[in-house]
Amino acid sequence: MFHADGGYHYPVFSILSRRMRTNTVSNTAFRGFGGPQGKLFAERMIDHIAYSLGKDPLEIRKANLYGGAGRDRTPYGMRIEDNILPEIVSELERTSDYWARRKQITEFNNSSPVLKKGLALTPVKFGISFTLMHLNQAGALVHVYRDGSISLNHGGTEMGQGLFVKVAQVVAEEFGQSLDRVKITATSTAKVPNTGPTAASAGTDLNAQAARAACRTIKERLFDLVEEKWSVGRDQVQFREGKVLLGNRAMEFHELAEAAYLARISLSSTGFYRTPKIHWDREKATGQPFFYFAYGAACSEVTIDTMTGEMQVNRVDILHDVGKSLNPAVDIGQIEGGFVQGMGWLTTEELVWDSAGRLMTHAPSTYKIPTASDVPADFRVALHESGGNRQDNIYRSKAVGEPPLMLAISVFSAITNAIASLKPAMMPRLDAPATPEAIMRAIRATTGGEA
Repeated sequence: MFHADGGYHYPVFSILSRRMRTNTVSNTAFRGFGGPQGKLFAERMIDHIAYSLGKDPLEIRKANLYGGAGRDRTPYGMRIEDNILPEIVSELERTSDYWARRKQITEFNNSSPVLKKGLALTPVKFGISFTLMHLNQAGALVHVYRDGSISLNHGGTEMGQGLFVKVAQVVAEEFGQSLDRVKITATSTAKVPNTGPTAASAGTDLNAQAARAACRTIKERLFDLVEEKWSVGRDQVQFREGKVLLGNRAMEFHELAEAAYLARISLSSTGFYRTPKIHWDREKATGQPFFYFAYGAACSEVTIDTMTGEMQVNRVDILHDVGKSLNPAVDIGQIEGGFVQGMGWLTTEELVWDSAGRLMTHAPSTYKIPTASDVPADFRVALHESGGNRQDNIYRSKAVGEPPLMLAISVFSAITNAIASLKPAMMPRLDAPATPEAIMRAIRATTGGEA
């Protein structure tokens, strides 16, 4: 329900959810926790409006994006203060050469009786924070040793997303050290208690802030030592390039750590962070449940075979907002991986039960997750150049975990667009995932049985 607006301003709305008990296996959340479903609804609605009016869907999308005063309130009452979605959509519209390709695709479809192409550009606006307020907290533990090495522990779980690297980078930056001087130990509640889930795309936001708080507590003690021992004010002390600059004097970081040890100054500290500004009244369904929004857009081109339902993604252009990136390589990897994972959600990962209610798609042989061969051959990913997060997030960065999954809705909309070319001004009834069978059903429904 939080994400049923997609990136669009609804002047009049009524958003309701209905819980259903089913006779199939129980389902749980997956990279987005309801966000993907809400956003898919929003994009399907825009497509439906466009095809009913005989318009290009991008025209309808741009006309309904969140904008300035009077068009900046979400259905749950939160004012959007950092909206750069129109800017991102316009930039991707230009760099993807959308309108020239639209013309080429129309010409191709008019001359191709079997193969049909589709093109779609869809936006993403995704709120970052746990909407269960008490989960927006994190702790960390940092030790500095006499040799200048640093030990770090925090409450986040590394699952291949690069969290440990990003938090270690923050600690290394605070002390002006190279990354290899920071050792991260395995997440353990014996070291950092009461850890929350590593979810809601907030792993780096929360744990890096907690780690930085621990570092700055230690640095405050070091500033006091420097002022007392060398009569240098804290405004003249810099930690950078492996050294500590004390006015005109430079020393190795490990020398300062040794001096602190000899002066009986603690080089260990915990750190704690709680996300500011957020609040939510569940009964009234109003408040500011998100600290900020992440934005992005994707333009996807597909080809479908109207005789078999087979589909191929020909080209993908992505422009995504991560604020001031902590690690561009990690962020681009997350965007690419999230997009391909989203393609699986919307094109291949189908659950099928037999008449007795047994799950038939129970293994990799039957449940089709994306593989390397599904990655688009022409896959262009760029990070949006911005002034950084307007909120005081860690080094003005933004979360990147979940939002890229929803960029793949552009593939589903492109498939819809290809089917719609068979009968203009009619919205295809396409089920997700858009497997070859689902595509054939949509083609038959659109053409009245003629493919």
